[in-house]
Amino acid sequence: MQQSIKAASEKFLASIRDKTLTVISHFDTDGITSAAIIARTLSRLKKKFSIRILKQFEPSILEEIKNDVVLFLDLGSSNLKKIAQLNSQSNKEVFVIDHHEITDEVPGNIVVINPQLHKGEEISASGLTYLFCKEICQPGHIQELAKLAVLGMVGDMLDQELSKLNNEILKDAEVIIKKGLLLYPATRPLHKALEYGSGLYIPGITGNSRGVFDLLAEAGIRKENDSFKSLIDLSEEEMSKLLTAVLLRKKDSKDIIGNIYLLRFFNKLEDARELSAMINACSRLGNPEIAIALCLNNKKARSKAEEIYANYKQQIIQALNFVEQNKIEGKGYVIVNAKDMIKDTIIGTIISIISNSKTYPVGTVVVGLAYDNDKIKASARICGRDGRNVRQVLEFATKDLPEVECGGHPFAAGCLVNKNFEQNFINNLHKAMELEVVKI
Repeated sequence: MQQSIKAASEKFLASIRDKTLTVISHFDTDGITSAAIIARTLSRLKKKFSIRILKQFEPSILEEIKNDVVLFLDLGSSNLKKIAQLNSQSNKEVFVIDHHEITDEVPGNIVVINPQLHKGEEISASGLTYLFCKEICQPGHIQELAKLAVLGMVGDMLDQELSKLNNEILKDAEVIIKKGLLLYPATRPLHKALEYGSGLYIPGITGNSRGVFDLLAEAGIRKENDSFKSLIDLSEEEMSKLLTAVLLRKKDSKDIIGNIYLLRFFNKLEDARELSAMINACSRLGNPEIAIALCLNNKKARSKAEEIYANYKQQIIQALNFVEQNKIEGKGYVIVNAKDMIKDTIIGTIISIISNSKTYPVGTVVVGLAYDNDKIKASARICGRDGRNVRQVLEFATKDLPEVECGGHPFAAGCLVNKNFEQNFINNLHKAMELEVVKI
């Protein structure tokens, strides 16, 4: 894997020596942090570049780009054939740094860095971008960007089983790791984390202030100096009592305890999960430039990001309340057709929260649909990352439909479908789910 990164970095440096570069990255935390890492690195190398942030891959993108070198980050792996066809017409030098599933043969006119090609360990696109930048920049000038790779890793939930490469990045970032309840922000007062935080969806607690205070009273956790402690400041006894109270409200105790990653940001110890979520919120609510500026330590961006994040959390709670009343449950699956009641940019986040909530058995497929102008954005997740390949489920449900874009992982995937075929798509989803049940 590292030899592949080194070879690609050498070719990349040669390509941009006397040419301008366009960076195209995905709009989630992993994509934003990848873009910030490459932006800081290229600036230090005094290279000219532009950045575009996309919700999803757009086939016409290469036709719109005037620069001679194109770098895709956190997207492109499921569209290599289309990229190659377009590139044969425009004759650009194209690089792809991504970790999503590769569905085509890698064309000869594209340089791809992807762990899928090496049957290697899981690593985020931001992690790959960081390792790539270590090869093209002086190590002392790049190590501070390791914390951005950690935020991308956490954002893509690749921190549960740490690989050798991820451990290398954590070491570079000088991350403090503590064990505790996987609820964030772990650095803020506990009652706020329980009500508005994320990481754990707790029935009757998340979004419910009265439920929060009942839970804390039950756990025997009281205010000190007119405020509750933060999660990371709880004693072992307090953590144990809190855990017991949470377990009484959840059906499944698996994966509710894990690593809490703390890192220095703006000269303050921060919860990596909260920062990751804040970056994600900015981008998904239409402010990717603020998300990138936040990654690059812009203080004004931090203030704006906090306002956006507060609004984002309110939208998440409203969306979760909507889902409770508007979900279709079948044998081994749940479908939420939100139409225009949930933004297309946050439907994936909602489905991730539901799939990680332990509300449904391991192997349950959760699919959310939301309108995106004249299209439908579908996001699919598997509960517990064990069971059906949700990317294949979406591919089956869309195989007879026109104007479709699919991509992702076996446990987290998405697609775009023309809105005119909404009912066809929903019918096909039901068939795809039932077909899988029969196969099992």
